[in-house]
Amino acid sequence: MTNVVALVVAVLVSSASSAQQPPLAFELRVPVPAGARRVLGRAFAFISQDASCAVEPRTAVGDDQSTEQIFGADVDVVLDPPAPNATTHTVRITERDLGYPLANLSSVPRGTRYCVQGVFQPYDRYAQRADGHVLDLPRMAVNEFEGGNLFAAPGTLFSAPRATELPPAGGGAVVALALAHEDGPAGPPVGPANDTAYIKHVRLRSELLTEFWGQEIFLEACVLLPAGFDDPAHAHARYPSFVYQGHYHADFATPAAFSEEPPDPTQLSGYELVAAQYAYWLYGNWSKLGDPGTPFHNARGLVITLKHPTPYYDDSYAVNTASMGPYGDALVAELLPHVEARFRGIGEGWARALYGGSTGGWESLAVQIFYPELFNGCWSSCPDPVSFRAFTNVDIYADANAYYQSVDKWKRTERPAIRDHASNEIWPGYGNPLGLVQATQKEVGQKELVFGTRSRSTQQWDIWEATFSPLGEDGYPARIWDKRSGAINHTIAAHWRENFDLTHILQRDWHAKGLGKKLEGKIHVFVGASDTYYLNDAVFYLEDALRNVSDPAFGGVVEYGAHDGRGYEHCFSGDDTVPNSIGRLTINERVIPQMVARMVKTAPAGADVTSWRY
Repeated sequence: MTNVVALVVAVLVSSASSAQQPPLAFELRVPVPAGARRVLGRAFAFISQDASCAVEPRTAVGDDQSTEQIFGADVDVVLDPPAPNATTHTVRITERDLGYPLANLSSVPRGTRYCVQGVFQPYDRYAQRADGHVLDLPRMAVNEFEGGNLFAAPGTLFSAPRATELPPAGGGAVVALALAHEDGPAGPPVGPANDTAYIKHVRLRSELLTEFWGQEIFLEACVLLPAGFDDPAHAHARYPSFVYQGHYHADFATPAAFSEEPPDPTQLSGYELVAAQYAYWLYGNWSKLGDPGTPFHNARGLVITLKHPTPYYDDSYAVNTASMGPYGDALVAELLPHVEARFRGIGEGWARALYGGSTGGWESLAVQIFYPELFNGCWSSCPDPVSFRAFTNVDIYADANAYYQSVDKWKRTERPAIRDHASNEIWPGYGNPLGLVQATQKEVGQKELVFGTRSRSTQQWDIWEATFSPLGEDGYPARIWDKRSGAINHTIAAHWRENFDLTHILQRDWHAKGLGKKLEGKIHVFVGASDTYYLNDAVFYLEDALRNVSDPAFGGVVEYGAHDGRGYEHCFSGDDTVPNSIGRLTINERVIPQMVARMVKTAPAGADVTSWRY
């Protein structure tokens, strides 16, 4: 974190009569370096009810009831002539700019002490895309999992949080906040310099994506090598690939971490200590040789995690899309073969399997469906919506509005989007596990619109839009529904159905394109019966479709997590004997042996099923 040219945020209160609140405005002075031609990005003002400023307001905006307040405004100013010297440009956030959860600055209670903070998020211009569009998009973060974190990218500017009192109605004051910090990665990117005997990092320039974006795009992978990889006795061994899809962690987490060192209980406590203990347990299981009682005995292979962020999110969703380009092809035709060639992978479809949860749950199933012969099974946990008849709990084909259950009746009930934990997941601080609504679709839509217009919030619903939608006329993702009103665009919904509704694609192509014969026995899906984001609803439709196909029958697994009569929340991965917080830490021990069993059973004649089974 370094000091930069001061960025000052001031709250301006104009004079007004005692019977009327003076209007509020935030004024941001954005540093402009000498020679700059444009100020481009998004400005934010945060207001926290915690006047102690114990937590930075910019980190305290979320979906649940504890959220603090945010306002946002786009900034795109051409400097003509270019700035001759280092200077500042003033940006105002006023009552015309949308906020969350309060929509308007005039709604903020006055005469109250708050903690106030300002942020400027830089955008980069992409002017050489293969589709001819010029787009201004959030700057990409460079390190590991930053999903949905607007402020992890290099060059993000912010103020030190400061307590201030907004004067009562009729009062006037100016409260200035010196904003003189630059955010970015916590350290240098993790790469080959961080390699160990077991963990290796790979970076590859993607020709496909570089051509699409008009600038160099790199893909990365973190690879967990099998025990015995460097042993001369196994120098002839070639290994299957276990590809974990989902948010990337640079030092291997699937989401279970891998640690060659035992945890120090004097430095860790609570769940952090539990997770560290399981990370060391995974190392113990992974590294043992000659012990038939370990889960990886006769089941050696490469565990490969993939890094493929885009300006829209920390993850591309691993498929070819109009907005982000041919990430699916780049991952399966460029990065994966490169990794396998480097680390003695078998590199054939029968010896590859996929797994992942949430984002990675959808990706593992989608990649298996879109590249059916390149992989020999997916183990998909709590996948993002696999049927858009239940896009969380919106039927984008039949419903008229995403925010209300009806728009032409006396009663207009808002649709829920997120509920609290509803299972036996008991950890301090989790709250009451009752399945209570934490946020509605309308609230989530409003929050994302404040975080970024044109699907640029880097949040969940916007990345779904960037993945599933065609391009709009302006080159940004076409809206599936209006972010303010919730009105659904059924023309865009039809595009979603034909290209990315996994359940529809399975039904449409099972016989017509011979997809069923390529997927028989390969699909394994797990979801909590009370998923936090209602993702189990879409799995119901998927299961109905798969149970009704024949010649061949689907031959896989669909399982709903429930324990003692309570449904598991997000993200159930198949073990109904423990809470999700523990099940996530044992996924490799549970899933990899299943993958190996399928590979051995279905390997083609003459395939090597011996050199890696030691």
